Amino acid sequence: MPPEVPRPAVTTDTIDIASRFRGPPGSANGGYACGRLAAYIDGPAEVSLWKPPPLEHPLQVRRENGAVNLYDGELLIGTAVTGKVRIAQMAAPTRTQARAAAERTFAAGQHPLPSCFVCGPHRRHGDGLRIHPGPLHADDLDWQGVLAAPWTPEADLADASGTVLPEFVWAALDCPTAYAVSSSEGMLSILLGRQTLQIDRLPAAGESCIVTARRFAREGRKFSADACLFGADGQALAHCNALWIEVDPAVQRGDPEP
Repeated sequence: MPPEVPRPAVTTDTIDIASRFRGPPGSANGGYACGRLAAYIDGPAEVSLWKPPPLEHPLQVRRENGAVNLYDGELLIGTAVTGKVRIAQMAAPTRTQARAAAERTFAAGQHPLPSCFVCGPHRRHGDGLRIHPGPLHADDLDWQGVLAAPWTPEADLADASGTVLPEFVWAALDCPTAYAVSSSEGMLSILLGRQTLQIDRLPAAGESCIVTARRFAREGRKFSADACLFGADGQALAHCNALWIEVDPAVQRGDPEP
């Protein structure tokens, strides 16, 4: 449940998420939205999403009781606090291994959100990130082990110095954790509930990166997984823990209520 937030509070900034960065058709990709809010936290951050972040609409940022909250009017959308990441021990695959793993992902027709900015198979190169992890080992038919995929960030994801912006690292490590708790039959009907991220180094635009992910636990409708981003030198750039909540498929798609 969202935390109880006392009033009054001071609005310090706004966040407006462009439709390019959608996950479901009508709301933001969870990792991207978390990354935008995490920019208000120094160091590792934990971001909880209470409602799907709307697109093309100014959202208010308020600092309250040591947290940074995101609002749509008076509706609480998300909360960011200082976080501590559980570091998952995953070795860096080679680029060849990561490409082969991505070939083992589930079929595009089994993707419930084909226009997702991060993993949507309908997004063009240079528009979406097109990160589609699959099992690192061909005999891992139940997806119990590490999943992997290559990722080379485009120049438009970087600042003037050529360094990739943090919100795109958050995004790149979001969907792979959803794949990690799913299977070859397709992605589960889940939405991101919480993401915790530690960035040790931001990649450069054009850098040959690799994303890995692995399931961690399940408790009822809650699924947790870990992810790691590796740079061209094979060193870990960022670590992620994610919590996913199973929902009705109509809720995942963001269908209007009847």
